[in-house]
Amino acid sequence: MTGSHVYRALSMLRSSLATLTEVFAPASVMAAVSEAATPRVPIPHRGVDYRGKTVLAPMVRSGELPSRLLALKYGADLVFGPETVDRSMIGCTMQKNPRTGCLEWSRLSNGRENVLYRLDPVREAGKLIFQVGTNNPERAVEAMKQFAPYVCGIDVNAGCPKPFSTDGGMGAALLKTPDLLASILRALVEEVGNPFGIGISVKIRLLATPDMTSELVHKLCSTGITGLTIHCRTAPMRKTERAIRDQLRMVGDICRSHGVACLMNGDVTSREHGEQLVKEYGVDGAMIATAAEANSSVFRPADQGGKAPWQEVVDEYIKLAISVENKFGNTKFLLSQLVPGKSPKYQLFQQSRTYSDLVRIQEFDDDNEIKAQAAEVDKVMGLNEPRRTAHDIKKENKRLNKERQLANIAKAKAKARDEQINAHTGQKRQASSSPVPDRIKKTNTASTAPALGSTDAADPGILAVAV
Repeated sequence: MTGSHVYRALSMLRSSLATLTEVFAPASVMAAVSEAATPRVPIPHRGVDYRGKTVLAPMVRSGELPSRLLALKYGADLVFGPETVDRSMIGCTMQKNPRTGCLEWSRLSNGRENVLYRLDPVREAGKLIFQVGTNNPERAVEAMKQFAPYVCGIDVNAGCPKPFSTDGGMGAALLKTPDLLASILRALVEEVGNPFGIGISVKIRLLATPDMTSELVHKLCSTGITGLTIHCRTAPMRKTERAIRDQLRMVGDICRSHGVACLMNGDVTSREHGEQLVKEYGVDGAMIATAAEANSSVFRPADQGGKAPWQEVVDEYIKLAISVENKFGNTKFLLSQLVPGKSPKYQLFQQSRTYSDLVRIQEFDDDNEIKAQAAEVDKVMGLNEPRRTAHDIKKENKRLNKERQLANIAKAKAKARDEQINAHTGQKRQASSSPVPDRIKKTNTASTAPALGSTDAADPGILAVAV
């Protein structure tokens, strides 16, 4: 009997029992009994329970710190950071930015510190899930130990279909190697999750058939994870294709049977929409991606104002980006998602070069504090330095090449001079160490002969020369 057949049989049995019990017991009593009978993987003391949560999805570029803080400001229960490859984080140094209070992991690149990951230990406390891209249990453990003290969960990306992830055997490629994926999860649970008191979870996609999906979910839920997110698309599908929810209830039921929380992802447009889908398909929570990328206020409940105008969201985003010294290129990218393409400000933002430009474009005319902050960040990040044109770069490269040529010529001359000196020194040493002819020996001996009448014992040979 296949996994899907077992699932259908259990569903029919559950339905029959529910029908019988409704006749003999009140709904409230049965709900309590059902809740008590459902197994649950224990949530670690520093971990979080995904049940009842609406969360920000892990997104490259759109999951950087200011985007996460913006989602939290508008009511997201949890935020996932962008997929970060384990190999890139090994060997990084962590330090606290004295200006922002953020923790930054960086490594040297071309003589400058390049920040690879940034988090806010205050505003993200108890809210941040670190998502790792990996294809190796040992390396995943080594990399995640440095982040475990600062996050409330670690999620393994087993759903990203993009080549930068799959070409390295990560992301959706792990769906083809379920045993490897399970070993990664077990290693993280045992060597990171348990020691640091945080939960380990995984994000996957649907497989080609319900049977294949069922088998995979059963395997992963047996590793000790506390949560599983199912993206309701297969690996070949893109976000422009409509999400498939036919297998969602099955996945939710399997997770529940193992005591693992199940989040659903794919075409969730708002908190209310997510809560509706949770109720309809019997899963535990919802994850929002594309809709949040376009307007983070989709997390705000309707009774608290619901979705805000984009102008308000952009105001808040710019302030947050300045407050954490976000990379300017990333800030411009997010603005391209938040600002409608038809707005006159869209092109102005894309042409901007500094945070001061953004403040001026967004017309923070009466906010002297944000103006001063923008100017200071521009200075710290070097954004207000004169922009180098293609001609400037070409001229600089020409100068550097000339300097290199002169340096090489000087080096060659010095080498030739050293070789000449060494050769001359070698000749002198050779001459001083060669045998002395007998004639020269006798001459030298004569010059040291005792004077006539000397009391020194005279050598016959010396006397003969002296005479």
